Amino acid sequence: MLAAWRAMPNGVRIFLVYAFALLLLLGLTLPVVVDQAVQAPVSPVGLLWMLLLAYLIFTITLVLQRKQAAYALSLGLASLTLPLIVLLGQFAGIPGAAFALTLALILFISLRQRTARAWFVEP
Repeated sequence: MLAAWRAMPNGVRIFLVYAFALLLLLGLTLPVVVDQAVQAPVSPVGLLWMLLLAYLIFTITLVLQRKQAAYALSLGLASLTLPLIVLLGQFAGIPGAAFALTLALILFISLRQRTARAWFVEP
């Protein structure tokens, strides 16, 4: 695994750091969703969190396995930074929006590099 990490392009590494940070954030906010499940077994927030968790874990797994399908899924997961620009813009002002915009640009530019795209070779 260490040899695979060393051979990994920087764009994929940046994406994995983003994905694991998102996984950490979802894990930290999961008690709120569990508390809501006591009141209503099915809630829109609970469904959204479970779908996002499944999508995130599936994408991380495919990226680590270098599957071709992981490229499109990783771009889809990176697109979650676009609503973040608006949210941080509303709650944190211009510095928050600038941070989210910078994060989105770094993710998309790094994933669109030729070396990052060449990483996904397994059928």
